[in-house]
Amino acid sequence: MPILAPITKPANTDSRGCKRSERLSRYKEIICGNLYRVSTRADLGKKTAEVAAMFDGVARRYDLMNDLMSFGQVRRWRRETVKAIDPNSSHLVLDLAGGTGMSSQAIRNKGAEVLPTDISLGMLSEGKRRFPEVTFVAGNALQLPYKDDSFDAVTISYGLRNVQDTAAALKEMLRVTKPGGRVVIAEFSTPTWKPFRMLYHWYLSSVMPALERFSSNDVAYDYLVESIINWPDQQGLTKLMREAGWADVQWKNLTGGIVALHRGWKP
Repeated sequence: MPILAPITKPANTDSRGCKRSERLSRYKEIICGNLYRVSTRADLGKKTAEVAAMFDGVARRYDLMNDLMSFGQVRRWRRETVKAIDPNSSHLVLDLAGGTGMSSQAIRNKGAEVLPTDISLGMLSEGKRRFPEVTFVAGNALQLPYKDDSFDAVTISYGLRNVQDTAAALKEMLRVTKPGGRVVIAEFSTPTWKPFRMLYHWYLSSVMPALERFSSNDVAYDYLVESIINWPDQQGLTKLMREAGWADVQWKNLTGGIVALHRGWKP
């Protein structure tokens, strides 16, 4: 099955931008539109296109670099994320920024169906190469190609920082989640212990640049450092989630707060 992307402005749409007729029989109840093609950069906003192109350039080494830069901690963070999602064989899960398929595969191992969705065609192609049996969907978090109340859970790992409008993305994630369903966000955050926070910031400014030599795209990792430093702390993201409509928002710090795992429910 090819990587699929909805036409940006389909004809005969309802109020949510969803076409009434469907082609994908397996997911026809949730996917908007029946005409699909690979997205071009012109389909995306300027910043979104730049981010997508940047991740295209690091796709092949993305997971290796994550392992190196986190000293293997990313695997533990992934396990904790799956625990928070708590998937089972009756669940359909949306894995946003799920490009290379690693996070999606961890969820699939629990029996759930997963739709990894990403703006980067390079990341999606790498995921399809690794997991050819999985349906990968090209889509923008600000205009998801899915109908209302479609998913039992929505998750995004280390991708929310890259969305042009965080508040709008959180609302869009809420829209496609079933009532009573959950969102799980794994994202870099702020270490809570000041000495550790200072050490972490030194690592970002001094060690990360040295690791860039292993990457073919040093601009991407410069962006990574900048986006981490400028990202809201645990309380800040909690506030954004509540304002978007998520209820009972909680978070759990991982590795001293280097990563925070936020979870909320759709009322």
